[in-house]
Amino acid sequence: MRALDLSPLLRSTIGFDNINRMFDQATNIKEAAYPPYDIEKVSDDDYRITVALAGFGEDDLSITVQDGVLVIAGKGAEDEAVDSERYLYRGIAKRAFERRFKLAETIRVLDAKFENGLLVVNLQREVPEHLKPREIQINSGAKKPKVIEGEAA
Repeated sequence: MRALDLSPLLRSTIGFDNINRMFDQATNIKEAAYPPYDIEKVSDDDYRITVALAGFGEDDLSITVQDGVLVIAGKGAEDEAVDSERYLYRGIAKRAFERRFKLAETIRVLDAKFENGLLVVNLQREVPEHLKPREIQINSGAKKPKVIEGEAA
């Protein structure tokens, strides 16, 4: 009997993003992968989401956080008929989108900036005081009893 080696398949299924990306490629759904983005871990408690938004302006974008979900949305081109007559080839897509990121309870959105077609959203993990590890001092059990000396009557 011959053993099957599934390791090449398992390399691409380490996260849900990879599974979703494989599914999108298999079904040729281009809208599901739009716009492209990166998620970086800058330090132990700092994260950064970078979204590539060529062709968009700051007025076309909205960023909201509601119920632990970061929503980045963009308005597409309003007058597509005029645009289709003007362009011979249109490779830079400017269609409406909405990208959602589920945030943990301890993640807070610090700020966002839009520069050179890239939207950068900075995030920070804030662990509440009661969840942080704390050191407990160890007291020895063999304490001498406190003796109160008094005068004889």
